[in-house]
Amino acid sequence: MTYLIGILGLLVVFGLAYLASNNRKGIKYKPIAIMIVIQLLLSALLLNTKFGFVIINGIASVFGKLLEFANAGVSFVFGGLANKGEAPFFLNVLLPIVFISVLIGILQHFKILPFIMKWIGLALSKINGMGKLESYNAVASAIVGQSEVFITVKKQLGKLPPNRLYTLCASAMSTISMSIVGAYMTMIEPKYVVTAIVINLFGGFIIASIINPYTVPDQEDILVVQEEKQTFFEMLGEYIMDGFKVAVIVGAMLIGFVALMAAIDGLFEMVFGLSFQHILGYIFSPIAFIMGIPASEIITAGGIMATKLVTNEFVAMMSLSDIASTLSPKTVGIVSVFLVSFANFSSIGIIAGAVKSLHEKQGNTVARFGLRLLYGATLVSVLSAIIVSFIL
Repeated sequence: MTYLIGILGLLVVFGLAYLASNNRKGIKYKPIAIMIVIQLLLSALLLNTKFGFVIINGIASVFGKLLEFANAGVSFVFGGLANKGEAPFFLNVLLPIVFISVLIGILQHFKILPFIMKWIGLALSKINGMGKLESYNAVASAIVGQSEVFITVKKQLGKLPPNRLYTLCASAMSTISMSIVGAYMTMIEPKYVVTAIVINLFGGFIIASIINPYTVPDQEDILVVQEEKQTFFEMLGEYIMDGFKVAVIVGAMLIGFVALMAAIDGLFEMVFGLSFQHILGYIFSPIAFIMGIPASEIITAGGIMATKLVTNEFVAMMSLSDIASTLSPKTVGIVSVFLVSFANFSSIGIIAGAVKSLHEKQGNTVARFGLRLLYGATLVSVLSAIIVSFIL
């Protein structure tokens, strides 16, 4: 039964993507089939094998140590601010982003990350049937972030047609940046964070290949990465401030969104006797069902999924962590994978603003297809969750 529901879920996701396709005759089915198989194999490897267990534990240990180092800096500045035994979200989860951002900057400065991103991107382009630039951008998005990634392709932005620009933006919305991976791992199990990062990479290409298929001519498929020369300490200062800005912005959004959700929940409970999240749960329950979540938990899971879409993944992860003990391990795993992406309404503005700051005309183009972008990125999250449901 589990497999039948999973197959139904895949058909629904592909059908919804097909309905939104701008070039149905141009869809390349072979690369899509190959990437689905790769997603299944990688999910099984990471979640169901000793080798995967070692990989996940290794990555989790690395980020655990990084968070310890980050907390040394946080404690030095904010030590004594919290009462003993308390763990303020901003201090323990968000501020460590600053240190992770610094490490990314160092790896960028010494050309380690650009080398990794370029060659993994080239390898991916052989599998996904898309351009080298699109493949590089997807890998870069998963490392440097959804807004910062466009700086690395700044020279190419003005030359890209809308269809290629859509794929670049879809990759940015479907993945997460390495700077906040550690923050996610404090709220949901690391194995689901790592698995989602890997399979979302391919999921973004699968959905984009259906919604937005095209062929890139060889003469246009040239990858030139923008590199800005900085001294080491200029780079450190920039990445420290960038990390702090991310932490403060996420914190500000959480204050606003959590307070707004509490107010809306209170209003709905007074008027309808049900919370807003509970009502959203009913709306999203069919999606939760095709994702393989047990029928008794689809309303609860649907509410968390909807919360992520209308607010952001942090708010949804906090909701999940609060009730995870009342849900089955399978539901927790599927919903966790669904939550690990930037697919929400606020990301439309973030991505459009990032592109517009580099190229105004292209930024306006992104704003015009913003809802279509969110539609595709949400399908990527649903697809990843369905793939994981086959394994759990």
